Amino acid sequence: MAEVWGRKFLGYCFWAYRTEVKRAVATPALEKMRDRIRRLTRRTRGRSLEQIAEDLRAYVPGWKSYFRLAQTPKVLRELDQWLRHGLRAVQLKQWRRGTTIFRALRRLGASVDLAGRVAGNARRRWRNSSLERNVLMPIAYFDRLGVPRFT
Repeated sequence: MAEVWGRKFLGYCFWAYRTEVKRAVATPALEKMRDRIRRLTRRTRGRSLEQIAEDLRAYVPGWKSYFRLAQTPKVLRELDQWLRHGLRAVQLKQWRRGTTIFRALRRLGASVDLAGRVAGNARRRWRNSSLERNVLMPIAYFDRLGVPRFT
């Protein structure tokens, strides 16, 4: 007979928390989902953020409902953050040049200084300061686009 720890069953695995056993999404299932989202949100696909949100609406709710029994809210919150981080990078890629980024961010309500800092790092989309982009493109920005949440 084998131990239950470290095994996956139907995409779930088990972990111990104090004196209880809890369910979590197995690592291979998480990696498969992340790979699928990477393909859907690839910055070189030539699709608008609205079209990407539509693709995500077709995939994320099904994945979320399948793994609704998982007892790991922190993992799901981190997936939300990771997805929005990638979508912010997609948006910066679509705006392309620093001047376009500056104008778009000013339209979103950013100060001249903040928009200038983000536009100055236009070619460093993934590493561009997350804090600044989070202020400029908050969760509500993606909610308006219809991007689904994991939590």
